[in-house]
Amino acid sequence: MHYPDPSLDENHNPWQVLSTEVKYHNPWISVREDQVLNPGGGRGIYGVVTMKNKALGIVPVDDEGNTWLVGQYRYPLSEYSWEIPMGGGPVELDVLESAQRELREETGLTARRWTNIARLHTSNSVTDEEGFVFLAEDLTPGELEPEETEDLRLWKLPLTEAVQMVMDNRITDAVSVAGLLKAEKVLAGRKA
Repeated sequence: MHYPDPSLDENHNPWQVLSTEVKYHNPWISVREDQVLNPGGGRGIYGVVTMKNKALGIVPVDDEGNTWLVGQYRYPLSEYSWEIPMGGGPVELDVLESAQRELREETGLTARRWTNIARLHTSNSVTDEEGFVFLAEDLTPGELEPEETEDLRLWKLPLTEAVQMVMDNRITDAVSVAGLLKAEKVLAGRKA
């Protein structure tokens, strides 16, 4: 088995940026192109998508072990996707406050108990997007408040079934996969 070299400085950046230029931006993202020297010393370009929001996912779980999935058509994929409730929160706002808003908007639920169960990077070879997943418990139902761009369907099902959907590749969204698997592990750890 190979182990990392303990003398390795994990904070050392082997890339050298020669110049950078923003090529595109809108209210949600900006795309920049960097002229770089790569770790081997060769010249090249690196494109980076900078997100203007934090990615937020919520796994709501009730006392009976049920969760809620949100279904919607995902434009970039040209396909329908079942996901945990999620969205974006402005980088300057507290991620928990934004997660609470997203849960209420997409499911109508509010939760009295929140646990941050994951910090993740969604596609770290091309974007700096940082995500957080919360486990939401002690739930109270309410009215959905979807945004204008959202045509959502809501599905209440056992958490175990949602996890099986991950295992069967019927849930493919990265934040949802990580969130559901982490939630199952966290909840199982509490019972042990």
